[in-house]
Amino acid sequence: MLLVCRFRVSDPESFTSRVEQALKLLTAQPGCRKGTLARSTDEDDRWVLTVEFESVVAYRRAMSPFPVREHVIPLLSEALTDEPAMYEPTLTSAGGEVETHTSVLAEDAFTVRLGEAAGPATPR
Repeated sequence: MLLVCRFRVSDPESFTSRVEQALKLLTAQPGCRKGTLARSTDEDDRWVLTVEFESVVAYRRAMSPFPVREHVIPLLSEALTDEPAMYEPTLTSAGGEVETHTSVLAEDAFTVRLGEAAGPATPR
């Protein structure tokens, strides 16, 4: 799973310090592969934090320890919310080879909402 959080930042020094602490906490968790903070080259106040996890389960477990909930969750709550934050890898590539990944999403993931266990009367 890939966590992608975009931020609009007014105080880069304070922000990068907070993200550094968050990355230390997250990447120390089992199943967290890596994290990256990047700054936009087009807009000086735009930043993106990406963190890669082995699975959804690894992501959820990484978010559970108290220090993570204390330092990381408040930071992530400041991310811009106009786009989704969690992404599932479809293709990955290294060394000129491309690997296709099988989706872990249910077949009806985008047609059934929470509380509609039997499915909607008409597809959305």
